[in-house]
Amino acid sequence: MTESQPSPTPIALVTGASRGIGAATAVQLARAGYAVIVNYHQNTAAAYEVRDRIAEFGGTAWAIQADVSKESEVTALFEQIDSLPGTLKVLVNNVGVLKQQSRLADISVERFTQVLNTNVLSCFLCCRAAVRRMSTRHGGQGGAIVNVSSGASKSGSPNEYVDYAASKGAIDSLTRGLALEVADEGIRVNAVRPGLIYTEIHADGGEPGRVDRLAERIPMKRGGRPSEVAEAIVWLASDASSFVTGSFIDPSGGL
Repeated sequence: MTESQPSPTPIALVTGASRGIGAATAVQLARAGYAVIVNYHQNTAAAYEVRDRIAEFGGTAWAIQADVSKESEVTALFEQIDSLPGTLKVLVNNVGVLKQQSRLADISVERFTQVLNTNVLSCFLCCRAAVRRMSTRHGGQGGAIVNVSSGASKSGSPNEYVDYAASKGAIDSLTRGLALEVADEGIRVNAVRPGLIYTEIHADGGEPGRVDRLAERIPMKRGGRPSEVAEAIVWLASDASSFVTGSFIDPSGGL
């Protein structure tokens, strides 16, 4: 009688995982049994801290540097993943950049281009690389992709970040289109659209206390925690959502 081979360890890649929602998601995916790639761009110390947090409770994680808005670095990142023990089953496109609050008339072409490249091109490049590995059409075993969009894709973020909002609108369209394209190839593609969440990104925009300032507009009268967004991401990545694709969850307190 032939002994059955153990299933390969499922690997989850989280881009921009050194802080905020990405870090919380990496930790929760590890707790759910995934070996996690903690991708980061520049903050090595923060990425290693996330990796070490995962190791403390017996999880497996690797911190791998890559600017995922660059095709060559995405290629190298996925080649590294190919060499690891396990199979890529989950991609979380979390990386994103937010610039100083500004009206559209004052936004430079350079800024607009950087925001689109960081937020949209990175998602495209990582989705493409993941589909080529996960899709049954390409000999893969299926998987799940979860894109981190934003409530800004619906509000437009006037007088603050129209460029950021536009990039997240593109993420919404990419999510829906790709989901339908690979629905019969074993890949589910969904997105979360967080509202006002307590993360460092608001400081990047020039207003660290933005969530507190706007909390009264939220029906639940409080900002959200990164872990609350991470819970939604992990559910969309898991078999618990096996009949869900092309869909959006809005962790926004009702906003």
